[in-house]
Amino acid sequence: MDFKICDSIPGVPKFSYAEYSQKQHDYVVLIPIINEAGRIHEELRRAQAAGVPSVADIVICDGGSSDGSTDESVLRGLGVNSLLVKDGAGKQGAQLRMGFFFARERGYSGIITVDGNNKDSIEDVPAFIGKLQESYDLVQGSRFVKGGRAVNTPLFRLLSVCLIHAPIISLTARHRFTDTTNAFRAYSARYLFDGRTAVFRDVFSGYELLAYLSVRATQLGYRACEIPVTRAYPKKGKTPTKISFLRGNWDLFRILFANLLGKYAPPSARNRPFTREA
Repeated sequence: MDFKICDSIPGVPKFSYAEYSQKQHDYVVLIPIINEAGRIHEELRRAQAAGVPSVADIVICDGGSSDGSTDESVLRGLGVNSLLVKDGAGKQGAQLRMGFFFARERGYSGIITVDGNNKDSIEDVPAFIGKLQESYDLVQGSRFVKGGRAVNTPLFRLLSVCLIHAPIISLTARHRFTDTTNAFRAYSARYLFDGRTAVFRDVFSGYELLAYLSVRATQLGYRACEIPVTRAYPKKGKTPTKISFLRGNWDLFRILFANLLGKYAPPSARNRPFTREA
């Protein structure tokens, strides 16, 4: 299939895309990946078995995979609606920005994001949609609330989330969250594309965007909640993550404190971090 090019959009990385189907639903699941090999395929098989493609369009946001994980025939057979391939600079934040732009242009009313490394309970997508339909604007998946499950979580990751990351995000948002590094979450279009949210900015290159979107909703008076999900790490072998132990975790903490100080807020809001805006 021929790819179309999207270029020269302020705050959106250059990307190419292939639409295997037109928009089918009001909700979209964006899955950022890069070289996830069989993990993304297994995740998509689980999504198919759970009927996810019958309630939401699945869009892969690829960062430039070279391992065959984005083979068209495979993705089509696994219920993927569209494939976006980032050609511009940036990592996860850039992949999400191209996905958000694609979602906005298609007119989805709700956007769900989930990692593509087969750690998350993608079967729970309908529960996120249910909360969006109840007029929540940020729905955070959590393995730490009642009904959630944390399976084989590395001890350092567990302590970092529970003792540092979640408390600081909660302080910044003025709302209690328990699983703030978890990218399995949903956003309403009204929150995500509010001009005061301003997601289409190049400052969101890596993990900055997830941290920022965790706090901006309640700062703007939007409704937020958590729902139970499962995040399962393998018992043995290499941990499926793009976060290196030293540099990756340092970047996370650097971003966390920059976010606390309001560094990622739009210019008009930077002098009043923690403040709920009208």
